[in-house]
Amino acid sequence: ELMIIIVATLGSSVSGDGYAVTVCGTIMFWRVILGFGIGGDHPLSAIITSEFANKKNRGAMMAAVFAMQGFGILAAAIVALIVVSSFKNRIQDDVTSIDYCWRLVLGIGALPGLVALYFRLTVPESPRYTMDIERDINQASQDITTVLSTGKYKEREVDEPVVRIDVPKSSWADFGKYFGKWKNGKILVGTAVSWFALDVAFYGIGLNNSIILNAIGFSNDPDPYTSLKNIAVGNIIISAMGTVPGYWLTVLFVDRWGRKTIQLMGFTVLTILFIVVGAAYHQIKNASIALFIVFFTLLQFFLNFGPNTTTFIVPGEVFPTRYRSTGHGISAASGKLGAIVAQVGFSKLKDIGGPNAFVGQLLLIFSAWMFIGGLFSILIPETKGLSLEELANEDHEYNVEERKERVKSDV
Repeated sequence: ELMIIIVATLGSSVSGDGYAVTVCGTIMFWRVILGFGIGGDHPLSAIITSEFANKKNRGAMMAAVFAMQGFGILAAAIVALIVVSSFKNRIQDDVTSIDYCWRLVLGIGALPGLVALYFRLTVPESPRYTMDIERDINQASQDITTVLSTGKYKEREVDEPVVRIDVPKSSWADFGKYFGKWKNGKILVGTAVSWFALDVAFYGIGLNNSIILNAIGFSNDPDPYTSLKNIAVGNIIISAMGTVPGYWLTVLFVDRWGRKTIQLMGFTVLTILFIVVGAAYHQIKNASIALFIVFFTLLQFFLNFGPNTTTFIVPGEVFPTRYRSTGHGISAASGKLGAIVAQVGFSKLKDIGGPNAFVGQLLLIFSAWMFIGGLFSILIPETKGLSLEELANEDHEYNVEERKERVKSDV
């Protein structure tokens, strides 16, 4: 999936016009491909981490993986500022020079993926996958011992005996049977709907930062260079003061307070903040742009020291191994559906009554979704201090009946 992300990112950066296609059409094509890559990476990052971690610090490890996104957001804003500043004279002489800027910013975004690709290619399969899905208990045990003692991974010899265990296999019938039980199904409903509700607001403001900064007068300068520079500066302030600290406070407290506690706290505070900022939108904006930036930074802080991080963690813990990636993928897909709803709704509604005149009411709508997210968070269990096996909600004990098999190579 990282290869797809890298290729799609580079493809987006070199999109252009032609007789048969437009630059918007080619960018849309590459962004759809990028979505497939990100859609695969999102659950895998969570699952790989959760299945290798111990129950004592699993939450912190998963949160730390996700928190790197905060540094990525901050780095993107810094890169944008550097690139725009480097092209200052050219932009002021010829506004079409902005074309160089966005292509460079997008293209540079592929570089971290190249670094991460090496580590993704060398990471071993998780022992839980080897035991529960491949049903090879010897190899799983060997992987654990080898990784813990040497930090390295050793592939099994071709003709080495395999000790297997009998565990349920993933299938549509078993999927329906497992999630058909309310105690299991309600968890999937809880993770999916809470993630959907979160992303309506998270992407509603996240993808429209520039519009909101323009609406409050922070970046509405008629000079293109100054406007772009102010947008980058605004994003740096919001990321550095709100996004990054929010992520890392979750890393610090997630294994102390618990995932559910932080998620419910976040949704509650966000409901209140969105009501305050939405109801007093014009008063705050007219009183002080700096004050609005403070409130906007607080929103980003509690989005990340709250449900944006925990909705990533919980689906990677609460499902059995055979459905852990599937459950996380369904939950993440629900979130991105919320992002689509937010973006379409924001673009269609923001200009009701005049340019950006409906932004305050949209923030009030986001508060309603935060309240809904909090309600559905009640359905998810607290996962702090519990092993993945305890959280799987299996009614049976595995029949650990060993049977020797020989693995034959096709090579």
